[in-house]
Amino acid sequence: MKINLLSILLPVALCSLPGLVRAGDLPKVKVFSTGGTIQGSGATRDAIANYKPAIFTPKQLLDNLPEAAKIADLSCEEIAATGSGGIDTKIQLKLAKAINAWLAQSDTTGAVVTHGTATLEETAYFLNLTIHSDKPVVVVGSMRPHSAISRDGPLNLYNAIRTAANPEARDKGVLVLLNEEINAARDVTKTNTERVNTFESRDLGPIGFADSDRIVFYRKLLYRHTHKSEFDVSKLTELPKVDIVYGYQEGGRDAVDALIAAGAKGIVLDDNAPGFTAAVKDGREKGIVFVQSDRKGSGRVLESARSAERGVVTADNLNAQKARQLLRLALTKTSDPKEIQRIFDEY
Repeated sequence: MKINLLSILLPVALCSLPGLVRAGDLPKVKVFSTGGTIQGSGATRDAIANYKPAIFTPKQLLDNLPEAAKIADLSCEEIAATGSGGIDTKIQLKLAKAINAWLAQSDTTGAVVTHGTATLEETAYFLNLTIHSDKPVVVVGSMRPHSAISRDGPLNLYNAIRTAANPEARDKGVLVLLNEEINAARDVTKTNTERVNTFESRDLGPIGFADSDRIVFYRKLLYRHTHKSEFDVSKLTELPKVDIVYGYQEGGRDAVDALIAAGAKGIVLDDNAPGFTAAVKDGREKGIVFVQSDRKGSGRVLESARSAERGVVTADNLNAQKARQLLRLALTKTSDPKEIQRIFDEY
């Protein structure tokens, strides 16, 4: 019998080509959507600033990105459909629990979260503290809506999926990916209201890059995160109320007093103001925990004997919005300033 070698070898070769790999052979990545600009739509293609967020569904995003199906076995779940200003504790807890459940499965590889950019860093850092897996979680957004000319969302999402599917992204904590840059959730912040290169890790720089040939990483994280975290939100339905007060010239104590009266259990002081000293003293007598941050956006707030004597925790180099995320989780465990300072030093 004459054997046609081409008929045997060709199917084998075809199965190894990109795009022809069976979904079951690819890393399993799930997209969890919350809304934001990346899912937004304007009335016209040049409506880059005037648009509605969270119009497109996660399935529509993936259907519009067939290239991603060549690198991962994809699924999606809608957690919320809102702009980033609408993200609240309920949504964050739902998101953390859903991601933890997904990553706990033995055959899953990673997760991607779509999010509006204004508060993206807050949710990313919250997940960095509450996800209990070393599998990659990548939070992604865009600065232009999905309907816009030269939209940045599809490439950001594609690169986020590439990163979540990459084994080298494990044990890097929660990552934020926009503009081909991979930043650590703890370090990164939004720095510009409009530009696509808005996310920066001012003190430390990116942790890696989503380059066209491969995903590359250049440093590891030394602080505690994800699977090394002590915070368990699996049974929580709410978190202690924590607010932020901005320091400025001639700033009084009224805002601090009002927030305490409204039920705040903790307050982050974003820089100093003349009225804060007395307000902090009175608040400490009521058991309120204060954390000292700084409005400049980079650099550490140093620990000092004076701060310790006042019972004020220092935020290291966390900005106020991230210090708030850590403080409200810390308050689920303790209200002792010394123990909370230990938490801020480690996370």
